[in-house]
Parts: sequence; structure tokens; C-alpha cells
Amino acid sequence: MIFKHLILYMIIGKINKNEKKIKFHLDIKCTKCGKTVPGGMQTSENYFGSDSFKIEIDNFKKNYLCGICRDKKRLADKK
Repeated sequence: MIFKHLILYMIIGKINKNEKKIKFHLDIKCTKCGKTVPGGMQTSENYFGSDSFKIEIDNFKKNYLCGICRDKKRLADKK
């Protein structure tokens, strides 16, 4: 498979055009089914470690749904 080693990073916060990026990994589990998902993240150097960054990460972990649970929720919300 060509994309075997491709790692996608989700962006947290805002990264300006010429700003340095920090890549990091979070241990993320779906809040509904408990499935562990890849947690590759990136943010700006200035935002990383700030109070608002910590709050955003905490909220992200509390509300994260894996793709399967997210799709089930979307279908249920359409009805």
C-alpha cells in the first residue's frame, strides 16, 4: 500500500502562515465505544501549552467520537 506510512495530523488552534508548528501525540479514546484512535496532532508553537490549549485538549478528549460512532450519531440526528 502506498499510503502505509502516511500520518495525518489534526490541527488544534490556529496556525499562522509563517509560524512554527509543533507535532505531538495524544492518547485518544472514543467516548462512546472506548476504541483507541490515532492521536496525531499539531498546533502552533505559541499556542502549545497555553491555558486555552489545555482547555481545548480536555474538551476534545471528553467529546471525541470515532468515525463509526460519529456516523451513527449523524444518521440518528437526521431522523
